[in-house]
Amino acid sequence: MTADMTMAELLEAYPGAQRALFRHFHIGGCASCGFRPEEKLADVCARNDAPPVEEVLTVLQAAHEEDERVLVSAVDAAEAVRGGARLIDIRTREEFDAVHVAGAELFSQDFLQAIMASPDKSRTLILIDHTGRRVLDAAAYFTGHGFSDVRAVRGGIDAWSQEVDTSLPRYTLE
Repeated sequence: MTADMTMAELLEAYPGAQRALFRHFHIGGCASCGFRPEEKLADVCARNDAPPVEEVLTVLQAAHEEDERVLVSAVDAAEAVRGGARLIDIRTREEFDAVHVAGAELFSQDFLQAIMASPDKSRTLILIDHTGRRVLDAAAYFTGHGFSDVRAVRGGIDAWSQEVDTSLPRYTLE
């Protein structure tokens, strides 16, 4: 991770970076503090009156290490589900209907209301998306709402279809 990385490169390599930038420095969450994919991190920091770029890099590295602790392989996630963890699919209804892991619960408004009303927030939640790009934000949401054991599948259902259940078809979004 360097100050000369473009924001596209940074977010590709460190998917949780935008969440960390917004949480710590109010960068990237709205039109007034947003950025373009081709902008370099150093330029974004300078334009947004952020602390020195070295401090921003330190915060981003720490956030990345936190994200790494949340991520699990598809194989480890499958084992956790067999052990009683809930598998929550955060993709769209259309994606879920097209292909999903057996036993996965589709995240919806009704699901959200039910799980938030649950007094037991200690059961392991395993979150899965398409490729692992959005799942860290969902994990942060659940953790922020008091769930104590939230994990995210590295590589999403794409990884699951390669590492756990090769009968699941892979797909692309257009």
